[in-house]
Amino acid sequence: MTFEGKTVAITGAAAGIGQATTRLFATRGAHVIAIDRDAEALSRLDIKGITPLQGDVTDPNLPAALKARITALGGPLAVLVNNAGIGGGGRMDQTSDDDLRSFFEINVLGLFRLARFAVTEMQTAGGGSIVNVASIYAEVGAQNSAGYSTSKGAVAALTRQMATDYGHDGIRVNAVAPGLIETPLTEERIRTEKWRHKIFVEQCPLQRVGQPDDVARAIAFLASDEAAFISGEILRVDGGWAMGRFPREAQL
Repeated sequence: MTFEGKTVAITGAAAGIGQATTRLFATRGAHVIAIDRDAEALSRLDIKGITPLQGDVTDPNLPAALKARITALGGPLAVLVNNAGIGGGGRMDQTSDDDLRSFFEINVLGLFRLARFAVTEMQTAGGGSIVNVASIYAEVGAQNSAGYSTSKGAVAALTRQMATDYGHDGIRVNAVAPGLIETPLTEERIRTEKWRHKIFVEQCPLQRVGQPDDVARAIAFLASDEAAFISGEILRVDGGWAMGRFPREAQL
């Protein structure tokens, strides 16, 4: 899976899944525009082939800033990875209107705005690939995540809609649905919350927590020519957790 000479834009690029994905694409020859609101974290992405772009996906001017970077690199935009997002939250009765708006502003509208920009670029170029980061919580009932799960469900629905609308333009749109991944946002909870280990590790067929590289490799596959006949798919990257939650004999 080579991306030699291709221009790739990745949001939420400075940490966790985004950082792993940025590094992977860069090592495979891509010109990566790494987008993140954390300028200091972006400065630590010192791998050859990475062009930093400080920006927030909630900013309506971000597509114009991205366009300027693409033009400077000589374009066209071949791949967009919509990774930026927020998690957490609570049950519906604990979620205010403002809480829900925040989830949708970042996880859905920010993604929508950049994807809308990307498809116009890719139509002109004759094709491209968009990979969105959804969540396994878009598919299964999850406790205490009403706003997050709802927003990620919208990401999955939008992925299929875009794949339908733009396939005839040579644009493929897919998503990954990560399970529990060890990132700066989750590592403390994984260590301290025993229930989380029991549910996500003991009840996972692969019996481990996912790593950012696990998701990065799946994203790279979906974006690559190796997946040339795959579009509209939501690829679970969860160690089999969503389909394999069952009591093990040792637990009975």
